Amino acid sequence: MSAAMGATGPSPKLAFEGITLDYPGLRVLDGIDLSLADGEFLAIVGPSGCGKSTLLRLASGLLDPTGGRVLLDGKPVSGPPPGVGFMFQRDTLMPWADVRRNVEVGLVLGGTPTRERPARLAELLALVGLTDFAGHRPAQLSGGMRQRVALARLLAYAPDIYLLDEPFGALDAQTKITMGRELLRIWSQRRRSVVFVTHDIEEAVTLADRVVVMAPRPGRVRSIHRVDLPRPRDPRSLRADARFREICAAIWNHIVEEEPAHD
Repeated sequence: MSAAMGATGPSPKLAFEGITLDYPGLRVLDGIDLSLADGEFLAIVGPSGCGKSTLLRLASGLLDPTGGRVLLDGKPVSGPPPGVGFMFQRDTLMPWADVRRNVEVGLVLGGTPTRERPARLAELLALVGLTDFAGHRPAQLSGGMRQRVALARLLAYAPDIYLLDEPFGALDAQTKITMGRELLRIWSQRRRSVVFVTHDIEEAVTLADRVVVMAPRPGRVRSIHRVDLPRPRDPRSLRADARFREICAAIWNHIVEEEPAHD
């Protein structure tokens, strides 16, 4: 387990400094100090209501903190910044548009020149294995395939940071493993910074360089665990690895341990 709250390296890509967030009569986050290195894959786990998704909304500029500040490339985040992509648990695809047009939205928003879009679109559809389904609408696709479309759209936008809020949480176990393998493959090719929120400890350890454990509300960073497993990682075979099980057990113990009493 890493005792340091920040990512290694001289200049973090994303930093939460002394973050608190209050709603009337309720403190949601309390003193969050956390940073993300350029190219790092960071996973956040913790009980429901601990503020995991709230951190993503702060990073994306959809929320403003009550105290502290969020920095992106050393600059305070105020409103949605360019270069930040958000992928939700629900695929949020346009139901009237086919796969091709849903992905193309990301190219348009990302500023890809019109003449370059057909080649880039073909590349992205091949990357996520959807070339043969380019003309299908979301209702004609399985849940896993719709998530592939959403991932392709995010890649089309080409953000510097990927914020992923339980993107595979609604999928069955087999599809989740497949999508996790796909995400690792794509991340290894591009090495962009990722913050991945999940309730699934094994998923977090499989994917991440570090796993942050959040304490119950008001949300705080309870511990950070460095995942010292070699890459590339195969989600299926990794589950038989003794070190993998050891890290998962340590994270689980930090999630379920009793909070000290507060005066």
